Amino acid sequence: MRWLRPLAITALCASIAACTTSPTGRSQLLLLSDSELNEMGRQAFTQYQQELPTADQASHRYVQCIADAIVAELPAQQQQLDWQIRVFKSEQPNAFALPGGYMGVNTGMLDVATNQDQLASVVGHEIGHVLANHANERASTESATSLGLSVISSTSGMQSAGGQQLMGVLGMGAQYGIVLPFSRAHESEADVIGLDLMAQAGFDPRESVTLWENMQAVSGGASPPPWMSTHPGQGQRIEGLQANMDRALARYEQARSNGRTPNCPRP
Repeated sequence: MRWLRPLAITALCASIAACTTSPTGRSQLLLLSDSELNEMGRQAFTQYQQELPTADQASHRYVQCIADAIVAELPAQQQQLDWQIRVFKSEQPNAFALPGGYMGVNTGMLDVATNQDQLASVVGHEIGHVLANHANERASTESATSLGLSVISSTSGMQSAGGQQLMGVLGMGAQYGIVLPFSRAHESEADVIGLDLMAQAGFDPRESVTLWENMQAVSGGASPPPWMSTHPGQGQRIEGLQANMDRALARYEQARSNGRTPNCPRP
Protein backbone atom coordinates (compact mmCIF):
# COMPACT_ATOMS: atom_id res chain seq x y z
CA MET A 1 0.00 0.00 0.00
CA ARG A 2 2.55 2.57 -1.17
CA TRP A 3 -0.04 5.35 -1.49
CA LEU A 4 -0.53 5.35 2.30
CA ARG A 5 3.06 6.49 2.96
CA PRO A 6 2.74 10.14 1.87
CA LEU A 7 -0.48 10.47 3.85
CA ALA A 8 1.10 8.97 6.94
CA ILE A 9 4.20 11.15 6.62
CA THR A 10 2.10 14.30 6.19
CA ALA A 11 -0.03 13.48 9.23
CA LEU A 12 3.05 12.63 11.30
CA CYS A 13 4.80 15.90 10.43
CA ALA A 14 1.69 17.89 11.24
CA SER A 15 1.17 16.11 14.54
CA ILE A 16 4.74 16.79 15.63
CA ALA A 17 4.21 20.49 14.97
CA ALA A 18 0.86 20.83 16.77
CA CYS A 19 0.34 17.94 19.15
CA THR A 20 -1.55 18.24 22.43
CA THR A 21 -3.81 16.10 24.62
CA SER A 22 -7.54 16.18 25.34
CA PRO A 23 -9.06 16.30 28.87
CA THR A 24 -9.08 12.49 28.88
CA GLY A 25 -5.41 12.27 27.85
CA ARG A 26 -6.00 11.39 24.19
CA SER A 27 -3.46 12.78 21.68
CA GLN A 28 -4.84 15.52 19.42
CA LEU A 29 -3.82 17.39 16.28
CA LEU A 30 -4.73 21.10 16.62
CA LEU A 31 -3.67 23.38 13.77
CA LEU A 32 -6.03 26.36 14.22
CA SER A 33 -5.93 29.10 16.86
CA ASP A 34 -8.64 29.33 19.52
CA SER A 35 -9.35 32.95 18.57
CA GLU A 36 -10.01 32.01 14.93
CA LEU A 37 -12.35 29.17 15.85
CA ASN A 38 -14.16 31.12 18.57
CA GLU A 39 -14.91 33.91 16.11
CA MET A 40 -16.16 31.39 13.56
CA GLY A 41 -18.35 29.87 16.27
CA ARG A 42 -19.75 33.29 17.19
CA GLN A 43 -20.57 34.11 13.58
CA ALA A 44 -22.21 30.74 12.95
CA PHE A 45 -24.28 31.01 16.13
CA THR A 46 -25.46 34.48 15.15
CA GLN A 47 -26.50 33.15 11.75
CA TYR A 48 -28.35 30.21 13.32
CA GLN A 49 -30.35 32.59 15.49
CA GLN A 50 -31.22 34.75 12.49
CA GLU A 51 -32.30 31.89 10.25
CA LEU A 52 -33.83 29.30 12.61
CA PRO A 53 -36.98 29.82 14.69
CA THR A 54 -36.36 29.86 18.42
CA ALA A 55 -38.52 28.37 21.16
CA ASP A 56 -40.47 30.19 23.87
CA GLN A 57 -38.76 31.90 26.78
CA ALA A 58 -39.80 29.21 29.27
CA SER A 59 -37.86 26.60 27.29
CA HIS A 60 -34.85 28.90 27.11
CA ARG A 61 -34.91 29.47 30.88
CA TYR A 62 -35.16 25.74 31.52
CA VAL A 63 -32.17 24.85 29.35
CA GLN A 64 -30.18 27.88 30.54
CA CYS A 65 -30.73 26.86 34.17
CA ILE A 66 -29.20 23.45 33.46
CA ALA A 67 -26.30 24.93 31.49
CA ASP A 68 -25.54 27.48 34.23
CA ALA A 69 -25.35 24.73 36.87
CA ILE A 70 -22.84 22.76 34.78
CA VAL A 71 -20.75 25.75 33.69
CA ALA A 72 -20.44 26.75 37.38
CA GLU A 73 -18.42 23.56 37.92
CA LEU A 74 -15.83 24.32 35.23
CA PRO A 75 -12.36 25.63 36.11
CA ALA A 76 -12.23 29.43 36.35
CA GLN A 77 -10.41 29.86 33.04
CA GLN A 78 -12.98 27.79 31.15
CA GLN A 79 -15.84 29.69 32.74
CA GLN A 80 -14.57 32.81 30.97
CA LEU A 81 -15.84 31.61 27.59
CA ASP A 82 -18.94 33.37 26.29
CA TRP A 83 -21.18 30.41 27.18
CA GLN A 84 -24.53 30.78 25.44
CA ILE A 85 -27.25 28.24 24.79
CA ARG A 86 -30.44 28.60 22.75
CA VAL A 87 -33.44 26.38 22.06
CA PHE A 88 -34.50 26.06 18.42
CA LYS A 89 -37.87 24.89 17.13
CA SER A 90 -37.25 21.55 15.43
CA GLU A 91 -38.81 18.14 15.90
CA GLN A 92 -35.43 16.47 15.37
CA PRO A 93 -34.01 15.38 18.75
CA ASN A 94 -30.60 16.94 18.36
CA ALA A 95 -28.15 19.40 19.89
CA PHE A 96 -24.91 21.02 18.76
CA ALA A 97 -21.86 22.84 20.08
CA LEU A 98 -19.71 25.49 18.41
CA PRO A 99 -16.25 26.78 19.34
CA GLY A 100 -16.37 29.58 21.88
CA GLY A 101 -19.08 28.03 24.06
CA TYR A 102 -22.12 28.44 21.79
CA MET A 103 -24.68 25.65 22.03
CA GLY A 104 -28.08 24.85 20.57
CA VAL A 105 -30.76 22.37 21.62
CA ASN A 106 -33.78 21.44 19.50
CA THR A 107 -37.23 21.29 21.02
CA GLY A 108 -37.36 17.70 19.81
CA MET A 109 -34.65 16.87 22.34
CA LEU A 110 -36.84 18.27 25.13
CA ASP A 111 -39.45 15.67 24.16
CA VAL A 112 -36.91 12.83 24.46
CA ALA A 113 -35.16 14.13 27.60
CA THR A 114 -38.06 13.89 30.01
CA ASN A 115 -36.41 15.49 33.06
CA GLN A 116 -33.62 17.89 33.97
CA ASP A 117 -31.08 15.13 34.61
CA GLN A 118 -31.52 13.63 31.15
CA LEU A 119 -31.21 17.03 29.52
CA ALA A 120 -28.13 17.74 31.68
CA SER A 121 -26.45 14.77 30.04
CA VAL A 122 -27.07 16.41 26.64
CA VAL A 123 -25.81 19.82 27.78
CA GLY A 124 -22.79 18.27 29.53
CA HIS A 125 -21.99 16.35 26.36
CA GLU A 126 -22.04 19.52 24.25
CA ILE A 127 -19.88 21.39 26.77
CA GLY A 128 -17.51 18.41 26.62
CA HIS A 129 -17.08 18.94 22.87
CA VAL A 130 -16.03 22.55 23.50
CA LEU A 131 -13.67 21.75 26.39
CA ALA A 132 -11.94 19.05 24.33
CA ASN A 133 -11.41 21.31 21.28
CA HIS A 134 -13.17 18.81 19.06
CA ALA A 135 -14.05 21.36 16.38
CA ASN A 136 -10.38 22.32 16.08
CA GLU A 137 -9.34 18.69 15.94
CA ARG A 138 -11.92 17.80 13.29
CA ALA A 139 -10.93 20.75 11.12
CA SER A 140 -7.24 20.00 11.60
CA THR A 141 -7.65 16.31 10.78
CA GLU A 142 -9.64 17.06 7.63
CA SER A 143 -7.03 19.63 6.56
CA ALA A 144 -4.20 17.16 7.08
CA THR A 145 -6.13 14.45 5.23
CA SER A 146 -6.85 16.74 2.25
CA LEU A 147 -3.19 17.77 2.12
CA GLY A 148 -2.08 14.16 2.14
CA LEU A 149 -4.44 13.24 -0.72
CA SER A 150 -3.28 16.23 -2.79
CA VAL A 151 0.32 15.08 -2.33
CA ILE A 152 -0.64 11.62 -3.57
CA SER A 153 -2.37 13.09 -6.62
CA SER A 154 0.50 15.41 -7.58
CA THR A 155 3.25 12.82 -7.12
CA SER A 156 1.48 9.89 -8.79
CA GLY A 157 0.43 11.48 -12.09
CA MET A 158 -3.22 10.65 -11.49
CA GLN A 159 -4.69 12.90 -14.18
CA SER A 160 -6.40 10.24 -16.32
CA ALA A 161 -10.00 9.17 -15.86
CA GLY A 162 -8.81 6.01 -14.15
CA GLY A 163 -6.53 8.02 -11.92
CA GLN A 164 -9.33 10.37 -10.96
CA GLN A 165 -11.53 7.38 -10.14
CA LEU A 166 -8.76 6.00 -7.92
CA MET A 167 -8.51 9.37 -6.17
CA GLY A 168 -12.23 9.14 -5.45
CA VAL A 169 -11.69 5.74 -3.88
CA LEU A 170 -8.77 7.06 -1.84
CA GLY A 171 -10.93 9.96 -0.70
CA MET A 172 -13.60 7.53 0.42
CA GLY A 173 -10.97 5.50 2.23
CA ALA A 174 -9.72 8.58 4.01
CA GLN A 175 -13.28 9.57 4.94
CA TYR A 176 -14.20 6.22 6.43
CA GLY A 177 -10.74 5.35 7.70
CA ILE A 178 -9.65 8.63 9.26
CA VAL A 179 -12.24 11.39 9.50
CA LEU A 180 -15.27 9.45 10.74
CA PRO A 181 -13.41 7.39 13.35
CA PHE A 182 -12.14 10.63 14.84
CA SER A 183 -15.72 11.85 14.99
CA ARG A 184 -16.85 8.71 16.77
CA ALA A 185 -13.96 9.13 19.20
CA HIS A 186 -15.10 12.70 19.83
CA GLU A 187 -18.65 11.61 20.59
CA SER A 188 -17.51 8.93 23.01
CA GLU A 189 -15.10 11.32 24.69
CA ALA A 190 -17.77 14.01 25.03
CA ASP A 191 -20.05 11.41 26.62
CA VAL A 192 -17.45 10.69 29.30
CA ILE A 193 -16.64 14.36 29.94
CA GLY A 194 -20.33 15.25 30.05
CA LEU A 195 -21.09 12.40 32.44
CA ASP A 196 -18.52 13.72 34.93
CA LEU A 197 -19.66 17.33 34.52
CA MET A 198 -23.34 16.61 35.11
CA ALA A 199 -22.48 14.54 38.18
CA GLN A 200 -20.27 17.30 39.61
CA ALA A 201 -23.16 19.73 39.15
CA GLY A 202 -25.53 17.49 41.10
CA PHE A 203 -27.46 15.88 38.24
CA ASP A 204 -28.03 12.13 38.44
CA PRO A 205 -25.60 10.53 35.93
CA ARG A 206 -27.72 7.37 35.72
CA GLU A 207 -30.27 9.36 33.77
CA SER A 208 -27.77 9.61 30.89
CA VAL A 209 -28.41 5.93 30.21
CA THR A 210 -32.17 6.48 30.37
CA LEU A 211 -31.82 9.27 27.82
CA TRP A 212 -30.19 6.92 25.31
CA GLU A 213 -32.79 4.27 26.01
CA ASN A 214 -35.38 6.92 25.13
CA MET A 215 -33.43 7.73 21.97
CA GLN A 216 -33.46 4.06 20.99
CA ALA A 217 -37.22 3.93 21.45
CA VAL A 218 -37.73 7.06 19.32
CA SER A 219 -35.45 5.91 16.51
CA GLY A 220 -36.83 2.39 16.45
CA GLY A 221 -33.31 1.06 15.94
CA ALA A 222 -32.91 2.85 12.59
CA SER A 223 -29.31 4.07 12.26
CA PRO A 224 -26.48 3.79 9.72
CA PRO A 225 -23.82 1.07 10.15
CA PRO A 226 -21.35 2.11 12.89
CA TRP A 227 -18.41 2.21 10.46
CA MET A 228 -20.24 4.75 8.26
CA SER A 229 -21.54 6.91 11.11
CA THR A 230 -20.04 9.93 12.81
CA HIS A 231 -21.64 8.73 16.04
CA PRO A 232 -21.22 5.50 17.98
CA GLY A 233 -24.23 3.19 18.00
CA GLN A 234 -26.72 3.87 20.77
CA GLY A 235 -25.88 0.54 22.39
CA GLN A 236 -22.20 1.46 22.30
CA ARG A 237 -22.92 4.79 23.94
CA ILE A 238 -24.86 3.14 26.76
CA GLU A 239 -22.01 0.68 27.32
CA GLY A 240 -19.49 3.52 27.45
CA LEU A 241 -21.58 5.46 29.96
CA GLN A 242 -22.08 2.42 32.16
CA ALA A 243 -18.33 1.70 32.10
CA ASN A 244 -17.69 5.12 33.67
CA MET A 245 -20.74 5.20 35.94
CA ASP A 246 -19.08 4.24 39.23
CA ARG A 247 -16.76 7.26 39.09
CA ALA A 248 -19.62 9.54 38.08
CA LEU A 249 -21.85 8.30 40.88
CA ALA A 250 -19.11 9.01 43.43
CA ARG A 251 -18.90 12.59 42.12
CA TYR A 252 -22.68 12.88 42.19
CA GLU A 253 -22.92 11.77 45.81
CA GLN A 254 -20.15 14.21 46.75
CA ALA A 255 -21.93 17.03 44.93
CA ARG A 256 -25.21 16.31 46.67
CA SER A 257 -23.54 16.17 50.08
CA ASN A 258 -22.01 19.58 49.31
CA GLY A 259 -25.45 21.06 48.66
CA ARG A 260 -25.46 21.04 44.87
CA THR A 261 -29.09 20.16 44.19
CA PRO A 262 -30.11 21.89 40.95
CA ASN A 263 -33.82 22.52 40.45
CA CYS A 264 -34.66 23.66 36.94
CA PRO A 265 -38.46 23.86 36.39
CA ARG A 266 -39.53 22.15 33.21
CA PRO A 267 -41.89 24.25 31.07
